[in-house]
Amino acid sequence: MILKTTSVRPVITFGEIMMRLSTPGFARFSQATSFNVTYGGGEANVAVSLAYFGIPAAHVTRFPDNDLGQAATALLRQHRVGTEHIVYGGDRLGLYFLETGAIARPSKVVYDRANSAFAQLEPGMLNWEEILADAQWFHWTGITPAISAGAAQSCLEAIWVANKLGITVSADINYRKNLWQYGKKAHEIMPELVAGCDIIVSSVGDAADILQIKPIKEDADAFTSVCRQIMQQYPKIKKIVNTKRGSVSASHNTLAGMLWNGQELLQTITHDITHIIDRIGGGDAFMAGFIYGLLTYQNDQKALDFAVAASALKHTVEGDANLVTVAEVEPVMEGDSSGRLKR
Repeated sequence: MILKTTSVRPVITFGEIMMRLSTPGFARFSQATSFNVTYGGGEANVAVSLAYFGIPAAHVTRFPDNDLGQAATALLRQHRVGTEHIVYGGDRLGLYFLETGAIARPSKVVYDRANSAFAQLEPGMLNWEEILADAQWFHWTGITPAISAGAAQSCLEAIWVANKLGITVSADINYRKNLWQYGKKAHEIMPELVAGCDIIVSSVGDAADILQIKPIKEDADAFTSVCRQIMQQYPKIKKIVNTKRGSVSASHNTLAGMLWNGQELLQTITHDITHIIDRIGGGDAFMAGFIYGLLTYQNDQKALDFAVAASALKHTVEGDANLVTVAEVEPVMEGDSSGRLKR
């Protein structure tokens, strides 16, 4: 059941959606004679998760005008994500193949997304004034500007409009080295986009690769050191969050969250996640949880606690998106990870 909310202004997410082809169970690629099909992308995963939390959400992307584009659109609608601003055209839908690991064998992902419909986006194809007219939040990730120059410029246009309209802008600035193939490096493109954000997800490594900011040796905590410098250089940013993951094995991780709000470092309890079903989309579940938490609790610590609990639950859900409700997240947020049968 998707819970209702009194909020009427939607969260808008922007990014590519791919067809996900995963081997059944824990089969290796060399064993597979069939694949399970679904659709997903980092930003769309945030929108789906928010819809399950009762926050109106719409996703903006570009699909090929064929049956696959329509199937991906239908999946978003199935999860109550708005699709009215999707545009159609281009040659193909991007693909990615997933082999789910177990114990000491890690999961593997193979991408096939070159020349996708989204990569062929051009500036002006999306009317951001219309798309964002009634929005309360705009979310993007570092994957989008890595895909193509047109996608990067479209994202920048959206941020400009969101800033003009006073809309909160968030980004997971995750660095994917292999995606930057169109002649530009992340540190040449990303700073202008990051400058328009109010909230970012960033690790110490992301800050170095994308913003060329590294910890000061004399500082006791690397994350806090980097956050202070980011806020000095990008004064619009008011909150920086990240997760801390421990990998016992491919099937057993630990997860905690941290937040620098310009005054103090907040941290969560560490969740022990055993028998992982699917960790793809865990970061997106965290971001959706944090957005929900800020909109609902208006308290940094509670928002962070909710975000990490939501991400922990995502590891139990097959597929890209976190199909859980607030009523399921809040007990985990309060420390109940028993998974007792509910009747």
